[in-house]
This record gives sequence, structure tokens and C-alpha cells, in this order.
Amino acid sequence: MRKLFWLLGLFPLSGIAQDDLLSEIDTVKANMRVESAFKSLKIVNLESTKLAAKKDFYFIVAHRFDYLKNGFDDFFGLDNANTQLKFVYGLSDWLTLHVARSGFQETYDIAAKYRLMSQQQDGFPFTIVGFNSLAINTEMKKDNYPGMSFDNRLSYVTQLLVSRKFTDEFTLELAPTYFHENTVRDVFDGNGNVILPNPQDNSQFAIGMGGRYKITKRWSVNMDYAAHLNRASESIYRNPLSIGVDLETGGHVFQMHFTNSRAMHETGFLGQTSGRWDKGEICFGFNLVRVF
Repeated sequence: MRKLFWLLGLFPLSGIAQDDLLSEIDTVKANMRVESAFKSLKIVNLESTKLAAKKDFYFIVAHRFDYLKNGFDDFFGLDNANTQLKFVYGLSDWLTLHVARSGFQETYDIAAKYRLMSQQQDGFPFTIVGFNSLAINTEMKKDNYPGMSFDNRLSYVTQLLVSRKFTDEFTLELAPTYFHENTVRDVFDGNGNVILPNPQDNSQFAIGMGGRYKITKRWSVNMDYAAHLNRASESIYRNPLSIGVDLETGGHVFQMHFTNSRAMHETGFLGQTSGRWDKGEICFGFNLVRVF
């Protein structure tokens, strides 16, 4: 009889313990991080909120060709390729580093991308990532710029990348951006004469926006755009608009796209995109991403 009373007494405790365990499971589920908002480190031009996993090493070969409007003269731009080689390493799950070399203005750049907040199921609604890069223009020669110092070659970028995965298929991102060019390009008037002093500020601002829509298990459609906020009214440069697709093939991601920008590093496409979609000044490009 005494044992029976003990067993009956344990039922309420068992029920309370079970309720506590279920509530813990619900809490864990509610705090689960939302994964795979983007499958590649870039949307097209803009950095995505995806980071390399800890100790993952990426090798990226990117090609951007000349304008399609040139036709068969240069085989729709394929004769004039601008190539970028990039090495990316996941130093930790929240910090990714890269170093790259681009043919556009013979540019070297180094960058860090770091996660500040993660989107959670039934929790925080966004993923927030910081991005900083430093670019070195080695195309500038002392013969052409006798008074040039090393600082004149440098440009800097700071971005806040904010994304939200709305469904398993659809993700959007905003990218408020500040960038500074120690040497800005000349601005010309309608007669081709250089305007002095240069009306373009060295410190510049832009707002990037982009998204991804997954159409099959391996294919997605990507698009991004960056609106320059204080470009000189006389400038010949335009806002970069890019549309493309991603194909996942095991350890590879293959990106194909069309864009009005020939540059692939940040200050290049943000500040020096000269192509116009309405005039057929569109480049075909692709990125081959291999993860080790």
C-alpha cells in the first residue's frame, strides 16, 4: 500500500517534468537560426549575408566580359574579359576573410565579413552582417601621376548587410553603404573638358538592395541594384543593376549573370559603373565557386 501511494505521488511530478521538457523544446525551436538565406557569398555584385563556415576555404574565379552591343567585333564582349581571382577563408563561423585580385584597374582588395545578428525562427526577424574592404589600385602609374603617393591608390568600403528569408524560396537584402575613394575619377563637361575642382566627393554613400528566389532544388534567380546617393550631377557613371542565376552542383556554385558593371570589387561597381542598360551596354559574366 505504501508503494502505491508513492507511485500515485510521482504522477503529478512526472507530468510537471514532462511539461517543463516540452517547454524547453519549444524554446529551442523558437530560437533556431534560419539557414540558407543565400547559397553564395554574393548575390551578384553585392555581398550576401552568407558567411563561410569555420575552416572552409573558397576559391572563386570570376569573369566579366565587355558590352554585348559590340556584336561580332569582339564576339559580344567575350574577347575582352576582366578576371577576378578570390580566396576566401572562414576564420570562424561568424568571421570570413578574403583577398582578391581583379583585372579592372589591376586592383587588389582585402575584406572582412562578420555576423552581428542571426534571423531566428519565431525570434529576431533579420540577419545582420558587417562588411569592410580595402582596395588598392595598382593601375595608376607614377609616370602619369608624378606627385602620387601610396595613399592615392586606396579606397575603403563599409557596409551593413540586412537580410530576411521570408519563405524557403524568397530572400531580400538591404545594404546601406559608405565608401571613400582617396582619388576620384575626373568629371567631364558636355564638351569633354575636365571640370575643376572635381565636383565628386571622395566620401560617397549608396543603398544596395537585392534578392534571391529559388525556383528548383538547385536553381535560383538573383538580382541586385545599388543607388548612389551623392553622385555629382555631371558624372558619367551609373547605378549598377545585375540579374542572374545560381546553379548548385555539389561542392560548386556556378553563377551566371548580366550587368552594366565591368568591375567586381566594391568601389569599382559602386562608383565607376558606366554601362547603360537602355543602350545595350550590358556585360555577361560568371563566377565559379569551389569550396574545400
